[in-house]
Amino acid sequence: MIFHDRVRDIDSALWLTPIAQIFERMDAAYDKVSEAYGFHCRGCADNCCLTRFHHHTLAETLYLKRGFEGLSDDLKVELKDKARDVVEKTRKADEKGETPRIMCPLNHEGLCMLYVYRPMICRLHGLAHELIKPGQSPVLSEGCGLFTEKTRSMDYIPFDRTPFYVDMALLEQNLRKVSGFTDRLKHTVAEIILL
Repeated sequence: MIFHDRVRDIDSALWLTPIAQIFERMDAAYDKVSEAYGFHCRGCADNCCLTRFHHHTLAETLYLKRGFEGLSDDLKVELKDKARDVVEKTRKADEKGETPRIMCPLNHEGLCMLYVYRPMICRLHGLAHELIKPGQSPVLSEGCGLFTEKTRSMDYIPFDRTPFYVDMALLEQNLRKVSGFTDRLKHTVAEIILL
């Protein structure tokens, strides 16, 4: 049974509004810190849309698929063709032991065609940040190369991803419990388009 058949009866009220709200909070927090640094992702040669990110939640998968389903039939066919090409090129790079740097099929002239529906890492990538596990010191991570270069002389401005990961985990747990969906997910955007 294909993915769509297995999840089409999941009540969208379980995930649509909650994930949109989580993403709105992510975007607001990201924008606030980005503005404080004076950092904006524009014209970067090391475009994060060339990076292979895996997405692991049913909620993000359903949200991206919701956006995709709203596109015209012609555009869906075009994007599926691009996605197949990305998956094939990635497979060949993997076979050669290379790190694939292949543009996301949703990137059109530097912009995401499903920007509102983009997954969590696409929203949070770039800025230096921290994660805090209970009872442990914060784990600090650098931002992307462009961010690091542009903010080298600046002090770290706190950007704690922890609340967003917790919110996503709780949403995912609830969605899977109610829906009965138990499969492990590990898909790129290109693979999600082809589900």
